[in-house]
Amino acid sequence: MDQTKEIIENGEAILGIELGSTRIKAVLIDENHTPIASGDHQWENRLENRLWTYSLEDIWRGIRESYRKLKEDVFRRYGIALTNVSAIGISAMMHGYMAFDKDGELLAPFRTWRNGNTVEAAAVLTKLFQYNIPLRWSIAHLYQAILNDEEHVERIGYITTLAGYIHWQLTGQKVLGIGDASGMMPIDTDKKEFDQRMIGQFDELVGEKNYSWNLRDILPKVLVAGENAGYLTREGAKLLDESGELKAGIPLCPPEGDAGTGMTATNSVAKRTGNVSAGTSIFAMAVLEKELKKVYPEIDLVTTPDGSLVAMVHANNCTSDLDAWVGLFSEFARASGIEMDMNTIYGTLYRKALEGDPDCGGLLSYGYLSGENITGISEGRPLFVRSPESKFNLANFMRAHICSALGTLKIGMDILLKEEGVSIDTIMGHGGLFKTKTVGQKLLSGAIDAPVCVMETAGEGGPWGMALLASYMQRKDEGESLQDYLARKVFGGDQGVRVEPETGDVEGFKTFIERYKKGIEIEQAALDCLI
Repeated sequence: MDQTKEIIENGEAILGIELGSTRIKAVLIDENHTPIASGDHQWENRLENRLWTYSLEDIWRGIRESYRKLKEDVFRRYGIALTNVSAIGISAMMHGYMAFDKDGELLAPFRTWRNGNTVEAAAVLTKLFQYNIPLRWSIAHLYQAILNDEEHVERIGYITTLAGYIHWQLTGQKVLGIGDASGMMPIDTDKKEFDQRMIGQFDELVGEKNYSWNLRDILPKVLVAGENAGYLTREGAKLLDESGELKAGIPLCPPEGDAGTGMTATNSVAKRTGNVSAGTSIFAMAVLEKELKKVYPEIDLVTTPDGSLVAMVHANNCTSDLDAWVGLFSEFARASGIEMDMNTIYGTLYRKALEGDPDCGGLLSYGYLSGENITGISEGRPLFVRSPESKFNLANFMRAHICSALGTLKIGMDILLKEEGVSIDTIMGHGGLFKTKTVGQKLLSGAIDAPVCVMETAGEGGPWGMALLASYMQRKDEGESLQDYLARKVFGGDQGVRVEPETGDVEGFKTFIERYKKGIEIEQAALDCLI
């Protein structure tokens, strides 16, 4: 306790902040990379004019609230005020579109990764670049705005991601970590910058518009893990800490996306490693030894925070509908006069899923709160369906919803592991789906027919991963790679708890996924009928 107190008083702790889809969390770590305090803020995106968004007011209110709670946690634990830290790192959900004019004014509401309105733009750019451009990437949003003749496009001075925007406001620097940048548009992994050939192709594509800008000039500068990305300004310090106690001048590392922090938090930045992050969305990352043989619309190519090529299978939907069902059971418990905390309810329901039939008893669900590009669904319509012969019980009901949360991921992972023959020594799991021990891990292992490991730190997630990246910038030895820093100084020999796939789970999931793929027509019909 005294040692931790001294670290905080001396300004030697490190701060990581991540803006997830439903929670903003700030984590403070010590010299051993152990979390010593935290604060968070719950928030939700809004569907406005059929687009998912958060307002700037939502963003800054949430950041200030999470930092305020962090300060309170520090004071409650250690009896001291938090006024200084050694380094700061900012991360947020990847992709999306934030466009600003030359005066720094937001030109259009922030469009998050969740929007699937860029089908036309993504198809044109994928063909032009001969490189998969997913619907949620920033370049797809920009080109769709051009195709839609949106008035604001002419006045663009800068586009960035959510993490890039916050970092810019805190430091004045228009930069972005390479992992987050790789979700804006393709990266040249040799030069560690945006692909200049594709930038030229884009400018030529929109040349007849005679805009006052070219693409290169409105994108952030790309930085890799370990580089300095600026310093906290006085104005930035006040944005974080309304009390004015936080000192300016603190160095910041490159802002990153949640995929990069997930890889960092699971020690999955080396070749032949991979991880699955399962929360509001779900995505698998596999660090590649070589390029894929062809372009797949189901597979994104992004990078680690230090610039290695990564195959990413990203599904927009994971636990949101599952959480809604758990909330319904919680409501029933309260109505029955039964007091149960949410951790108990989640644990009880999740563990019940392990009692279900391997194929979920013929039940089928789609937890699509938003569109899903891998399955070709443009907007979400959560759906549960069964036949009269289905085995409808609580165990199968919960198993079907958890398997549905993994369904779209399974389709993409089959391409990577079976068609491309990508080798992954270990899949690391982290995020909310893995908080109940064994359940998510066992079902994921069955879904992808591969071992899945979960570390004790799995629940720490992105904010902790971001703090690790800030620590790497401050504490790395000369010439020390991110891979070596994590392996030697953070994780040591910790390989986590490993679960091997069981034949029954593997075969059962195969049956379930065939039903899932056939049932996509039902989901499309729901979209067509429920406006």
